[in-house]
Amino acid sequence: MFKDYPLIKESNKTVTLFYPYIPKNYLSALKKVFSTRWIGQGPLVDKLERVFSKRFASNFPSVAVGSGTDALHLAYILADIKKNDEVICPIFTCTATNIPLLYIGAKIKFADIDPKTMNIDIQSIKKLITKKTKAIVFVNYGGLPCDLKELNAIAKKRKIVLIQDAAQSLGAKYNNKSIVKYADYTIYSFQAIKQITSGDGGMLVFKDKKKLKKAYRIRWFGIDRLAKQGGTWENDIKEIGFKYQMTDIGASLLLESIKDFKKIWSHRRKLYKIYEKIRSKNSSITIMDKKKSGTEHSNWLFTICLERKDYLQKKLRQNGVETNQVHFRNDRYSIFKNFTKGKKFKNMDLVENNYLVLPIHPKVKLSDAKRISNLIMRIIN
Repeated sequence: MFKDYPLIKESNKTVTLFYPYIPKNYLSALKKVFSTRWIGQGPLVDKLERVFSKRFASNFPSVAVGSGTDALHLAYILADIKKNDEVICPIFTCTATNIPLLYIGAKIKFADIDPKTMNIDIQSIKKLITKKTKAIVFVNYGGLPCDLKELNAIAKKRKIVLIQDAAQSLGAKYNNKSIVKYADYTIYSFQAIKQITSGDGGMLVFKDKKKLKKAYRIRWFGIDRLAKQGGTWENDIKEIGFKYQMTDIGASLLLESIKDFKKIWSHRRKLYKIYEKIRSKNSSITIMDKKKSGTEHSNWLFTICLERKDYLQKKLRQNGVETNQVHFRNDRYSIFKNFTKGKKFKNMDLVENNYLVLPIHPKVKLSDAKRISNLIMRIIN
């Protein structure tokens, strides 16, 4: 059974599992915000949406929100998922993927994982599809894109909405193209430990431009914000909305971080390649990254799988290296018990207690990654 260790004490002798990226110019960026009337949602949020759409989202509509969870809930609403609609979801993911479906009252159908990637298993999806299936939700675990071609073929044939939780996969590509091209809705997260952060925040990207105005309204209580600010609002709310907007404070941090994204991604990639050498040195360790040609990993997580996971984790910790398991299979949570009774997930069972995530972030030096790799070899061998 998965059990968390307490956070390791941070020092110059330890390597933490995660660390937020803060751009060098964050103070000057924040000072500019605080010198204006806009510290909540304002012109910088609008600018972020334009910049993000061009840089990461193939110019599709992009709506900035307060968290990745907000973005998922908004995607489910725009996809017209209603009470009792069946939605196929991954059993292995952050609960943020599936909890908004509980808000709506949808019927969650959990799919097993691919044991070589920890992404959603295609064959499991096929077995779960019925005439009542409204949507398929999938997560690119650690930043490795799922089999997007196959998922698209399934969704198109059955006329099912495809929703991509890309919280972990900013910058990832499939067939050398942005992953947003392969789903009706794609969400990103800017939570503290993601590649870039606004402290917390999210972005919803979708293909249907006709839904943009509705997305803006739902993001802000159901009110047409532009009309209200322009003095032309009808003073009526016709649909239920939420308070899901991002602030200019957060947007300012993200705009600065996007300028650095190539550098951030490049450093993470170098760390990833150092860790990859573990594969050739010990056959008892599996790296969860079965990539296809033309697929580009976001390098957010580096995950290994081995039978002596607990022993390795303990020994690494004794050497000042923090590792952990990042998610907990959702069928273990009581809130999902109505959707999991009598269900078995044999692939999830295989890796549940054996996977481990290594540190991979801008604070990890290349020398740290080499030391960690050598430590793993000494401990396991």
